[in-house]
Amino acid sequence: MKTATFPSLRVEPELRDAAERVLQDGETLSGFIETSVREAIERRRTRAEFISRGLASREQAQATAVYFAADEVHASLGQMLAKARVKMRKKVQE
Repeated sequence: MKTATFPSLRVEPELRDAAERVLQDGETLSGFIETSVREAIERRRTRAEFISRGLASREQAQATAVYFAADEVHASLGQMLAKARVKMRKKVQE
């Protein structure tokens, strides 16, 4: 597979120094930048999917007139979280 390059990026010397100070052992500045771009892309995709699901949910609620009180949703999510925590503790103890 052929590779491509990003355009050169001019930054303040302080920003470059800050980036270099946080590099981990064996990590290059190029590798750090690539990882940062990949993570930013993933965050934006995740955010876009979240917004899309929220809008679809709103449309479904408006179409069906079925709504849930925030207290009910929070309680249900709390129960799911509690079950997941118990399951996780059991896995850790095994």
